[in-house]
Amino acid sequence: MKKLIFFWKELLASFWFVPVLIIGLSIVLSIGLVTIDSYTNLSHDGWLRLFFVNSADSARSILTTISGAMIGVAGTVFSVTLVALTLASSQFGPRLIKNFMYVRLNQVVLGSYISTYLYCLLVLNAIKDNDSYNFIPSISISVAIFAAMVNIILLIIFIHQIAISIQADKVISDISDLITKQVRTLFPEKMGSELKDETVVDEEAACSSYGKKTSIKSSKSGYLQYIDNEILMKIITQKDTLIKLNHRPGSFLVKDEEIVVLYSRKELEDEFLENILEQFIIGKTKTSQQDLEFSIHQMVEIAARALSPGVNDPYTAIACIDNLTATLCYLAQTKLPSKYRVDKDNKLRVIADVLDFEGVLDAAFNQIRQFSGGSTAVIIRLMEALKTILNIVKIESHKKAVIKHAEMVYRQGKETIREEKDLQDLIERSDKILKK
Repeated sequence: MKKLIFFWKELLASFWFVPVLIIGLSIVLSIGLVTIDSYTNLSHDGWLRLFFVNSADSARSILTTISGAMIGVAGTVFSVTLVALTLASSQFGPRLIKNFMYVRLNQVVLGSYISTYLYCLLVLNAIKDNDSYNFIPSISISVAIFAAMVNIILLIIFIHQIAISIQADKVISDISDLITKQVRTLFPEKMGSELKDETVVDEEAACSSYGKKTSIKSSKSGYLQYIDNEILMKIITQKDTLIKLNHRPGSFLVKDEEIVVLYSRKELEDEFLENILEQFIIGKTKTSQQDLEFSIHQMVEIAARALSPGVNDPYTAIACIDNLTATLCYLAQTKLPSKYRVDKDNKLRVIADVLDFEGVLDAAFNQIRQFSGGSTAVIIRLMEALKTILNIVKIESHKKAVIKHAEMVYRQGKETIREEKDLQDLIERSDKILKK
């Protein structure tokens, strides 16, 4: 079931699915309304003439005008979208293009104009005006007029959306919201239950107690996009096996590279091994559904580009640091999932490759620090961010990770900051971390 949800979310994120769905609905709507018109013979007088057409020539003229306008505007919408994607790619990075494709409004607007064009063509074809038979689908034409008015409003909303969607603050805010949503969804991880006391686990002894060792390798090269945790836990529990995951979603796999190792008490059937492999989805690109680092790297890429000599935009980099700090502060107060997962009987079933707090901290700040050389404001803000995180963390290993980064930021600043007073500002902030 979860795999279907994964594919459904990926389908909704594509740029073609929603427009095609709207076009299909417009075809069904045109057939339905023309059928209704065929069973009615309406004559409209007075003010109703504003909305219903009784003349075949007027009907053809209206539908022709609407269809021509809609296909013309659809081309404009498509061109504007491509321009926005090009600007976003050059300014924020090519990996951000997928975020713009996720915007439902862009998909709805494109689908709405194309579907209205197609709807008008189908209704236009239904108009009959000859000596033997006269048919004017008045209701269908009124719906076309209403759709044209709605599309005018959509065009205004679309232009407004495009104008604000390529602003740096808006892009950073959207990614930050996505990261926050991911963090709350991924942690705690739903895969069996956690072992109550990790210190008593002897991995080597636990694995060797099964006797049989079976390796499962990747069937193709690509990124590990998704693992169906619930089905995987159910399968290995039924077969009384222990599984060791060598990779987590977001990792790049080479064909025939070992993905997992299974430990069992007897030889495992090929059908069972194939069933295990089916729970791992490998694709050509990364996705954010189970990969928190993917969204973090998007934010880091914006900061890195802002700090490049050709752009030199420290304010955007500082905004990225601030949003990453909020995420790390939340993670510092959240219990991260254990690498050891047990079944209902508290028996060890999974040894996972999990993302820990230090790994997230490295993904968030390492590259920004490396690109911040010579940017005094960014280096000082990095130190302030680490101070904020340190004031929130409670676990000793998390504190050590924050202090490690503070030491690296301090050395970076000491080597690149030339102004003595700026360096003194950095030292004052670093003392609050390093001298605790």
